[in-house]
Amino acid sequence: MTGTRAPAARRDAVRNYHRILDAAREVLGESGADACMEEIAARAGVGVGTVYRRFASKDALIDELLELALEEILSSTERALARADGYGLEELLRALGQSFADHARYASLLLARQTDDSTGHRIRAAIDELTARALAAGTVNPGITTGDVMALIMAMRGLVQATGEVAPEAWQRFLDIQLAGMRAAGPLSSAPPVSPRQLARLVPPRQS
Repeated sequence: MTGTRAPAARRDAVRNYHRILDAAREVLGESGADACMEEIAARAGVGVGTVYRRFASKDALIDELLELALEEILSSTERALARADGYGLEELLRALGQSFADHARYASLLLARQTDDSTGHRIRAAIDELTARALAAGTVNPGITTGDVMALIMAMRGLVQATGEVAPEAWQRFLDIQLAGMRAAGPLSSAPPVSPRQLARLVPPRQS
């Protein structure tokens, strides 16, 4: 009897965990920092005590959402690095765009959280590596720099925030156009790229 109850209890706990996270994404997207645990519990169809047993506070719940988002990005990073055809950079850029879109409604809350520096370093190192591979494979113009790629990522994130629910897929066309430009032959611009020094002030530098 106990043996059958335990798996059922675990299934209920897992189901409630995902319900709470889904509800949190909705409520945080609607109310931002003013979201309350009671509303999240009601939206999830569970008691508020169930929410607090899993997450001690709203901050802990937001931290969990951030952790999951970063895990998704890191998984996408590893998949992109596993490619050997020079298109890993494009794959990662599309994954980042999708991540920005998936979490756009409460992105300001995630961006306000303190994150582990090592995660940022891993992503930045991957972007450096994937840019170098794309250049070596000839899948991007030889004038493309890591600074160009980082500027594209920043612009894509800003576009997702600006278009919101009005045009949630606008980033995809924007990225397609930018990628087409990155593949084009010949001089790209008369303006200089973002320098390594400027880039170091904008994003965490790569660790050796």
